[in-house]
Amino acid sequence: MTRGSLFRPSLRRSALPFAALACLVGGAAGAAPVENATVAFLMPDQASTRYEEHDHPGFAAEMKKLCPTCRVLYQNADGNASRQQQQFNSAVSQGAKAIVIDPVDSTAAASLVKQAQGRGIKVIAYDRPIPAAAADYYVSFDNEAIGKSIAQSLVRHLKAKGVPTEGGLLQINGSPTDAAAGLIKKGIHDGLAEGGYKTLAEYDTPDWAPPKAQQWASGQISRFGKQIVGVAAANDGTAGAAIAAFRAAGVAPVPPTTGNDATIAGLQLVIAGDQYNTISKPSEVVAAAAAQVAIQLLSGETPKADVKLFDTPTRLFAPTLVTADNLKAEIIDKEAGGKPIGTAASLCAGRYAEGCRKLGITP
Repeated sequence: MTRGSLFRPSLRRSALPFAALACLVGGAAGAAPVENATVAFLMPDQASTRYEEHDHPGFAAEMKKLCPTCRVLYQNADGNASRQQQQFNSAVSQGAKAIVIDPVDSTAAASLVKQAQGRGIKVIAYDRPIPAAAADYYVSFDNEAIGKSIAQSLVRHLKAKGVPTEGGLLQINGSPTDAAAGLIKKGIHDGLAEGGYKTLAEYDTPDWAPPKAQQWASGQISRFGKQIVGVAAANDGTAGAAIAAFRAAGVAPVPPTTGNDATIAGLQLVIAGDQYNTISKPSEVVAAAAAQVAIQLLSGETPKADVKLFDTPTRLFAPTLVTADNLKAEIIDKEAGGKPIGTAASLCAGRYAEGCRKLGITP
């Protein structure tokens, strides 16, 4: 599959605010109740803490609400596509009737989709699409919109600061085997194209691994020096890696750097003024939607979808851009899954206390 095939246009795209989650589940009259079903929830890696802290708990909580007698099989492949295939096969052998999968390798996952569907198992692509095979459903935040949003925000910030366009940017993308990373990458390209700042160098980070991103960024700092006026990084892990590289090189202040995922570490870097932005996308929201879709499919219903991506019925949720200006309103003051998205206690410890006070955040 060529890179270009990842981005073929759909008939219609839309993104949902979090409040629209309740509308996801339709209601076919006379649908069969689901009981005692086994549903697998297969996540891709542990490079981000989100899967253990948010996605899995959110999915399990919604499944318990919708089907108390159902069993959830949770596995994390830790960035290993072969391990994920083994976990997928194990889920099949344990009688899973539906499998929610966030693929390590979006291309390799196509064979898993076909294998499961051949056995009558429903497959829900989660967070990352599976372009080469039509899953039964795909649910995610809008990854292309995420990339465009963080890039446009960076460009606006540089222009507001009067940074000359003679300078250039580094672009640090996600894993080349992750189709969602490809969508974020395309969005960043589109967002940066509007700004007039050239891209000095670009890197696809294997496995989204921060150490690899940091090593690459260090080389570019040596190569381009003061020409670097900003960094478009695809998530908080790669953003933190770039920031660490600048610090190690003695660069101060660190050029404005984008992020994504609103991890605790990323938000703390925003609070400290080292990272310019991130994206709030409470994954409990998408996890709950995936649970709802799984139950609908197993009961014989057809989940509502606003668009088809890669021939798969799809629902995309709208991401929220976060900078220091709105961090309190979007992270501290908002809830997802019945609890605050973030808390002052988790963000404001130690050296981040003063930055929190400046932003009006108090534990």
